[in-house]
Amino acid sequence: MVFKVIRYEVEEQVAVITLNRPDVMNALNAQMRAEILEAVKRAEDEARVIVLTGAGRAFCSGQDLGDGVSAAGLDLERVLRDEYEPMLKAIYESPLPVVSAVNGPAAGAGANIALAADVVIASEAASFIQAFTRIGLMPDAGGTYWLPRQVGFARAMGMALFADKISARQAADWGMIWEAIAEVDFDHHWRALAAHLANGPTAAYRAVKRSLREGYSNDLSTQLELEAELQGSLGQSHDFREGVTAFLEKRAPKFEGR
Repeated sequence: MVFKVIRYEVEEQVAVITLNRPDVMNALNAQMRAEILEAVKRAEDEARVIVLTGAGRAFCSGQDLGDGVSAAGLDLERVLRDEYEPMLKAIYESPLPVVSAVNGPAAGAGANIALAADVVIASEAASFIQAFTRIGLMPDAGGTYWLPRQVGFARAMGMALFADKISARQAADWGMIWEAIAEVDFDHHWRALAAHLANGPTAAYRAVKRSLREGYSNDLSTQLELEAELQGSLGQSHDFREGVTAFLEKRAPKFEGR
């Protein structure tokens, strides 16, 4: 696939996927959804960490309501099932760490794509808004799944009903995102964290993702069994041996991601 509405770049094991329709605040059309899906899959073969970010002043303004179809003719169920679901699952289920570097406003489906990542880092110029009820809809694109888990039921309900703008700082205080960073430091900061992950123990990160997510539904015995299984596998890995050796030799480890 030739990317037309995103940019895809890999440097030093970091794959950066940039939503690139700045004239419409990176609104999501069918082409962009397909390109994001393709880029995430490609990154899994070419990198050790994935970053999602936006071009221009916004991260993503959500569904492009002018995407060649009137509101009356928009089959939202089909679009969500056929276009959003594969893209969101690819982001959420990726074996690599996925970082959302939210550079500006993230609204509607754009906010929920950001929240699908493992770690969300936002510029203080960013904001999050579940804008759906403003046009007579309910949150989608995973919003009803991510939000209660990240901010609790009461705040998720308030965000969904009132469609208020949540600042990056407030989102960090609520636990919706990892951190809010001063705009002047934002680009350098997320790149440094992405580099850290790209040089880290990728298999351990994959186990972290699986264990924390399955822990939502597992009982204690099941979760302890899962921890033992995953830790047992990691204990046989090159990166574990390297980590221990580096610790004993008082040097930085050189992880290979396996």
